[in-house]
Amino acid sequence: MRLTDLAQLVRAPAALSVPGDVIAGAAAAGRPLGARTLGVIGSSVCLYWAGMALNDYADAAVDAVERPERPVPSGRVPRRTALAVAGGLTAAGLGLAAVAGGRRSVSVALPLAGLVWAYDLKLKSTPAGAAAMAGARVLDVVAGAVVAAPGAGSVGGALRRVTVPAALVGAHTGTLMALSRHEISGAAVRVPVATLAVSAATAAATAVPVARGDVGSAAKDRLSSAAPSWLVAPRGGAADEHSPAPLKGVAGAVSAKKLGAVVGALAYLGTYGTAQVRAVQEPSGENLRRAVGAGILGLMPLQAALTARGGAPGVAAALGVVHPLARRLARRISPT
Repeated sequence: MRLTDLAQLVRAPAALSVPGDVIAGAAAAGRPLGARTLGVIGSSVCLYWAGMALNDYADAAVDAVERPERPVPSGRVPRRTALAVAGGLTAAGLGLAAVAGGRRSVSVALPLAGLVWAYDLKLKSTPAGAAAMAGARVLDVVAGAVVAAPGAGSVGGALRRVTVPAALVGAHTGTLMALSRHEISGAAVRVPVATLAVSAATAAATAVPVARGDVGSAAKDRLSSAAPSWLVAPRGGAADEHSPAPLKGVAGAVSAKKLGAVVGALAYLGTYGTAQVRAVQEPSGENLRRAVGAGILGLMPLQAALTARGGAPGVAAALGVVHPLARRLARRISPT
């Protein structure tokens, strides 16, 4: 068994779609992107890979007919090894969550791991399957919001602020699940039409700026802590003509946030939306499979848009740079 076989088993490049969930959640809640957040990202990646390995363990008989080239049905990875890999990665994910974020992170990682195992072993072919997978992605976003950090606010406040980005990531995942059910046989045209409509609505909602009272941008928070109150919020709410620099800094941060959200949302539609348009024109199994692959990696510009929307446009730009890399890697190892 080669390392490339294991990489194909866990769909290694697809894990690049995971860090953005955590980062978007952290940005929405105003959490600093430090070592704790990186540890939570590692936890979510391990649980994602565990789900991929467990999927191939559970679907060995079906894949032998529909996708015989996969590592387990082809004999390159023994079925029991796939199960062992899934178990080991699950343990690693829970351990990383405990080390990085303590009780807060474990309280999210445990139900996330439970959803992963329940989906692969029981729920996949049931009506609850799509909800379970969307729920797993939602928990990824929540994991970034609740990670403990010095000076972090209450969990309740973080959960309120992360509601919208988590819901949008969940909606995107729902479209992926709807398309993935028809990857082999194709679908009626109404399926990609419906998912395309949801994707367009998701992009539009992502591009809408956050209300001033929802989060408060990270830049504004830093300004508030570094400058006297009369510079940040002049008496009567009017700008003080003698203190333009701090106010311009806030305005610049808000503009960058809006621009990043719009650019990310457009990139999301340009990748995933375009693939769905092709599926609408010809809803064959091949086109639906391509749309699913585009949607897995197309989550990255959506995450970048949500990160910018949450007040971290610089981090959002970095996420945008990773997307082309993931697409190149996907040409070698399929994300589906």
